[in-house]
Amino acid sequence: MGVLVCAGAVMSCSFGMAPSVLDVLPDTGVVCPTPAATIMDFVPMLNIMPFGMCISEANPEVIAATAAALGVLTPMPCIPVTVAPWVPGAPTVLLAGQPALDDLSTCMCAWGGVITIEDPGQFQTTVE
Repeated sequence: MGVLVCAGAVMSCSFGMAPSVLDVLPDTGVVCPTPAATIMDFVPMLNIMPFGMCISEANPEVIAATAAALGVLTPMPCIPVTVAPWVPGAPTVLLAGQPALDDLSTCMCAWGGVITIEDPGQFQTTVE
């Protein structure tokens, strides 16, 4: 059983160097005390903001900077590239027709990073 994720939740990426905050639009009509998130809140630069610097060796910017530094891994600014919804979510709890996002879900970045929820933004509401 997970905890319902709300706007302001703190996230981390396995290749990011800083935490980030989830931004959720108030389109579900559910607040907890801020708007509740669904698995569809995965849009880069709208819902998922940058994680500081990126160290993924699959990121083209990191590859170029590392090559320019003669092979020394060189972090570059994070630009999330999430192309699929959070998984697995809470399929038995629907918000505006979409599964609710729980704190056990993950989202993948195209550069190989695994985005996880560190703090769901609230701790009173659980979902299954």
